[in-house]
Amino acid sequence: MSAIGVKRLPHGEGMPLPPRATALSAGFDLAAAIESDITIAPNQRTIVPTGLTLEIPAGYEVQVRSRSGLAAKHGVFVLNSPGTIDADYRGEVKVILFNSGDCPFVIKRGDRIAQAVPATVAIDIIFKESSELTQTERGIGGFGSSGI
Repeated sequence: MSAIGVKRLPHGEGMPLPPRATALSAGFDLAAAIESDITIAPNQRTIVPTGLTLEIPAGYEVQVRSRSGLAAKHGVFVLNSPGTIDADYRGEVKVILFNSGDCPFVIKRGDRIAQAVPATVAIDIIFKESSELTQTERGIGGFGSSGI
């Protein structure tokens, strides 16, 4: 079993380590480490700090994804979902939230704002220029060419 090292920043003191909601949840909940409430107006975005820095093992990334409840009930989602936290990044994990709803959305300290999903990545791949590519059944078809 691999572990992700977590360091709390001063404004993250007292916040829990990212928990899983259930034993089989893919994601770990990320919470807002803010001193005062943040209001996201409709059609606006903001960056929300988590008060955490991570040490992700080589060969992994952590994807930052929306929480389905926030998206379905309030129209609030992670703008660059999935965002990627690379294994060599040691800065604070921050979440870009966008409010696509009709009402202002208030975030309070400790609110679960996103989920972190660890995933393996191929770090031994490179891009190599080639004058010809192999043919496939799909070929150059894209943007819906394989059906609805």
